[in-house]
Amino acid sequence: MSKQYLKPLALAVSLALSLTACGKHEAAEQKPAASSTAPAAAGTTAMAAAPKSVFDVGELGPSNEACADFNQFVNAKWVAANPIPSDRTRWGAFDKLAEDSLNTQHDIVDAAAKNAAGAQAGSIQQKIGYLYASGMDEAAIEKAGFDPIKPKLDAIAALKSNKDVADYLDKSFSDGDEQVFSFGSEADFKNAKMQIGYAFQSGLGLPTKDYYTDPKHADERKAYLAYVAKTLQLTGVSEADAKKQADQVMAFETKLAGASFAPVELRTPEHQYHFVSVKEADKITPHFSWEKFFDAQGVKVDKGFSLSQPKFFAEFDKLLASAPVDQWQAYLRFHVIDDASPLLSKAFQDNSFDFYGKTLSGQPEQKPRWKRVLGTVNHSMGMALGQLYVDKVFKPEAKERAQVLVDNVRNALKARIENLDWMSPETKAKAIAKWNTFLPKIGYPEKWRDWSGLQVQPDNYYANVMAAAKFNYEYDINKIGKPTDRMEWGMTPQTVNAYYNPTDNTINFPAAILQPPFFYANGDDAINYGGIGAVIGHEASHGFDDEGSQFDGTGNNVNWWSKADRDKFDARTAKLVDQFNGYTPIKDKPDVHVNGQLTLGENIGDLGGLNAAYDALQAALRKNPQEAGEKIDGYTQDQRFFLNWARVWRGNIREKQAVLQLNTDPHAPASLRAIGAPSNMDAFATAFQCKPGDAMVRSGDKQVKIW
Repeated sequence: MSKQYLKPLALAVSLALSLTACGKHEAAEQKPAASSTAPAAAGTTAMAAAPKSVFDVGELGPSNEACADFNQFVNAKWVAANPIPSDRTRWGAFDKLAEDSLNTQHDIVDAAAKNAAGAQAGSIQQKIGYLYASGMDEAAIEKAGFDPIKPKLDAIAALKSNKDVADYLDKSFSDGDEQVFSFGSEADFKNAKMQIGYAFQSGLGLPTKDYYTDPKHADERKAYLAYVAKTLQLTGVSEADAKKQADQVMAFETKLAGASFAPVELRTPEHQYHFVSVKEADKITPHFSWEKFFDAQGVKVDKGFSLSQPKFFAEFDKLLASAPVDQWQAYLRFHVIDDASPLLSKAFQDNSFDFYGKTLSGQPEQKPRWKRVLGTVNHSMGMALGQLYVDKVFKPEAKERAQVLVDNVRNALKARIENLDWMSPETKAKAIAKWNTFLPKIGYPEKWRDWSGLQVQPDNYYANVMAAAKFNYEYDINKIGKPTDRMEWGMTPQTVNAYYNPTDNTINFPAAILQPPFFYANGDDAINYGGIGAVIGHEASHGFDDEGSQFDGTGNNVNWWSKADRDKFDARTAKLVDQFNGYTPIKDKPDVHVNGQLTLGENIGDLGGLNAAYDALQAALRKNPQEAGEKIDGYTQDQRFFLNWARVWRGNIREKQAVLQLNTDPHAPASLRAIGAPSNMDAFATAFQCKPGDAMVRSGDKQVKIW
């Protein structure tokens, strides 16, 4: 099973915070519902008088707070009244919506489990039912202990040479169990119409390379060593030997970390892609045959593949040549146990949570078992569950109305590009050419995936998850050498999120996000444009952020900018980096800052998206001048637009999770996203009558204007 911190080809950029907050193993597929109201006419959104329940103005603070700290003004009362649940590391609008989605999914999988025996043989209902039921069978899982992984541990114990290690890795990958590095398919950066293989750095148990050497992470390293040792002891390794092997694992991973890129470095396309022939790859790793590896996977790579981080793979090869076999065994043994821990008996589950949940993220209690098993169902059969989810909650009318909003916001973004005063006509023309090839996808895939090849048993949780891992791995690598399918989704319909993928130039809005507080069937235009409209604008703006702007409309990593225009763009984005570098979001840690470079793409998405959504709102209101001047609950349409933007970012976060997020997450803290973009907009200052000098007004050289 692949690691969760640094995923291969983390190219798709998204709106939301990472919602899997209780440890590295709890992951939904990364890479929902609405109303039966008739869709609006083209060019507008059907607006109805919004009841107070759409936006409770009683939650707002004193009016003088709006220009001082808009997040405080909109969200402080709600945050104070909604403490973080004990099984969460944060709690806010996204998390509440994700919880609602989980409850709906729970109903689906629970019913599937109860009816699995009588369901149509081989149907997704039966497979999901068996998978979920096997995960909820705690008695059988407890009885099995760590028996399910003994064959893997025996195979590791039998390794005699470094060649045996290479052969073991070949076989492990072919079983869908990745170790040391990751491998999968993605569009070729230089020919995005075709899928190629990508080998990508991985293999670390700590979040990033800095955790292995930076003095500020000394406590985490100490805790990790203890965790590795205890993990090994749970399988019968003596205390003394477990401590020795833990030191070997730490030394091994420290070398891998030293050759790895940091998260901010991985935002650079040249650090994600390095095309080589098989012979060229073998020169970088002379002790690891890529020809043998591909044969073991059953993959033909034709002209070559992306060995995405050559320095990392050179270090991997050096370890193959020089690290003692017993050190390799310690490393592989630990990671087999570590990866499997959530699927094994309670002792393994609790041990894993104590480190990844409590120590790294500060989460007091484990999520209830049904949520953990449901997370595994999503990871294993997420798109199949999404098919059942859509059938239950998502209406076609909602998809049609969302399409109108998408069209309106995209048109507003196009107009902003056409009216830029800092970009030359030649580069503008290429930007518009890219805009013309955007493919919006709403709700769910037009064609559902076929699960007929996956065999699921009613009573073997570990075997079911590993069967799904192999099935999904083969599904992925079988795309290599085939045309890119722009209609395929990289996110499940039940995921509360949205994303843009630069290599296929698609913007994607799962069904789960098309509901309050983002989208109201009967809400006024201001609320909808401040919510889902800004989401749409955010994802479209990713096509023109620091990373997306390095890809053209066909998804190729090519430069379509003049040097002068690129220099102007970089100068403007540098101001946004400086803005976020200045934020210190953790109250008791005034020396801990946001990484403005790591979060730049998301911050560009917020700023460009909110501006485009605001313009789209103004266009809608011009078609309804009477409504444009109407106040609802005492607030103007412009004010309600910004109020809903801030509301979707309301929330609170535990300190350890906040630190982890700042180190690893390309999204800025939610409280800062509520204020970052509005503070750069004249429209916000006008709406709330803010004056120069107010904290929410960035003016002069401090004001950031990009798209």
